[in-house]
Amino acid sequence: MTEATNSYLDPIAFRLGGLSIHWYAIFIVGGAAIAVWIASMEAKRIGEDSENILDYVLIGLPMAIVGARLYYVLFNLPYYLTRPPHEMLAVWNGGLAIYGGLIGGIATLYYVAKKKKFSFLKYLDIMAPSVLFGQAAGRWGNFFNHEAHGGEVSREFLADTLHLPNFIVENMNINGVYYHPTFLYESVWNLIGFAILMILRLKPGRFKEGQIISLMLAWYSFIRFFLEGMRTDSLYLFGNIRVSQVLSFVLFFAAIAAFVRFGKNKDYFEGKN
Repeated sequence: MTEATNSYLDPIAFRLGGLSIHWYAIFIVGGAAIAVWIASMEAKRIGEDSENILDYVLIGLPMAIVGARLYYVLFNLPYYLTRPPHEMLAVWNGGLAIYGGLIGGIATLYYVAKKKKFSFLKYLDIMAPSVLFGQAAGRWGNFFNHEAHGGEVSREFLADTLHLPNFIVENMNINGVYYHPTFLYESVWNLIGFAILMILRLKPGRFKEGQIISLMLAWYSFIRFFLEGMRTDSLYLFGNIRVSQVLSFVLFFAAIAAFVRFGKNKDYFEGKN
């Protein structure tokens, strides 16, 4: 991880005694809380029991965090083997991989759906847009931690070409070098995707069960493939092969195939035939 010595914004929001509360944690937890609220409202809107969302979150959110951290640590294992063991648990310093979170969260939802006997695909569709919103919020935690950025750029590019506000421009100055705000590119892309999916869901009888989550995965994996190629903190399989680029490539085409396959289902997203 890159440590900033002249950062414009402090990654620590405030301190309570000896406890430091990081902006990263605030954006991750805050984004997740709003995402859960949105999913609960959507469940009510289409006549589903919003309690199923809350019951799932009690298990699913911790498992998603565990999956996200485990994924990150496993692909960064050489680094963590040289550090004190407790650093593997230091999620407030960054290092939550969304693909690991998706694996943990989706696997948990499958378990809860089977146990409570509700539709796994329908609830994936309900929560899909919220995941994009949560990820968009979480990227601002990376901003305060000075991570998940791209390669070197000039200050003029950030200020005059992208017309970014000064607080973003100066916080992309890490140890005297300005970097691409890839966190911002992804955050904006995810917010656009969130808005599009929410609008599409207002069209009754348009999508079959499983198609909304397919669109979400395709939308996210598309941008992640390109942004991962810009980042300076990628996780690698071997050589110069970036883990998230490989997974994004595979996931994009798998999601498109799933969208077509789910289009043959008999049940529409709202449960109408």
